[in-house]
Amino acid sequence: MIGPAAERDRGGALAGRIAVVTGGSRGVGRAVALRLARDGAAVAVNYRRDSGAADEVVALIRESGGRAESYLAAIGDDDAVADMVAGIARDLGPVDLVVSNAGSASKGAIVENTSQADFAALMRVHAFGPIGLIQALLPGMRKAAAGPIGRGDIVMISSNSTTTTPAGAAPYTMAKAAMETCVRTLAREERPHGIHANIVAPGLVATEMGKRLVSAARGTDLADLAVTSPFGRVCTPGDVAGTVAFLVSGDAGYLTGQRLTVDGGGPDAELF
Repeated sequence: MIGPAAERDRGGALAGRIAVVTGGSRGVGRAVALRLARDGAAVAVNYRRDSGAADEVVALIRESGGRAESYLAAIGDDDAVADMVAGIARDLGPVDLVVSNAGSASKGAIVENTSQADFAALMRVHAFGPIGLIQALLPGMRKAAAGPIGRGDIVMISSNSTTTTPAGAAPYTMAKAAMETCVRTLAREERPHGIHANIVAPGLVATEMGKRLVSAARGTDLADLAVTSPFGRVCTPGDVAGTVAFLVSGDAGYLTGQRLTVDGGGPDAELF
């Protein structure tokens, strides 16, 4: 494993930076973690269940000469998040880049039949938990932005469903919309400290979760949607990761408070 100084020597647009990616063991989070590492960042890979998948991501980053560690923490668990933040600072250093990706889907019930507990659970995972993580990281991010790193970055992985508002997904869309509003507020509040806060909102993505959603909604395979999808294919995790990489790069140095929708311009037909 290499240290921060050697990491800077290795180069890359994000050399010397330390990132945490929540839900970084699979799907979009995995692609984001690997892309940030490829661009030179040390990466804390957060996971909730699958330690093997998280360890695989870490191994891939290390094999390429990068620094990475995995951390178990449910983002809705304040104590677990506090332990994770302390562990990252000890193992990698103070985080200056956070990608909030961890989440879970609604159960598919309409609003009338959705319990308050279900609404509260999704708010905890997609809004309150990520906000708590950001609050814990902000002091270190401000110091990084005031020092040689020169900036901090917050990127929330949201969903285009906050605008398409599909039936049966109210807890999910409501929680994501709440967090989007908070990120835009953070963009204004943290701009004087050199911290950028942006939102990436994909449509349907070719992940295991995407496959399950398509199967449940249409009884078909996700690959069957390629012919009616923009550019003849479904969005990939790499498409999302590339957008995140742009937002945290010097090329996006004058962007904050933005919401980039990654859906190929919109599907020809709604999934739900």
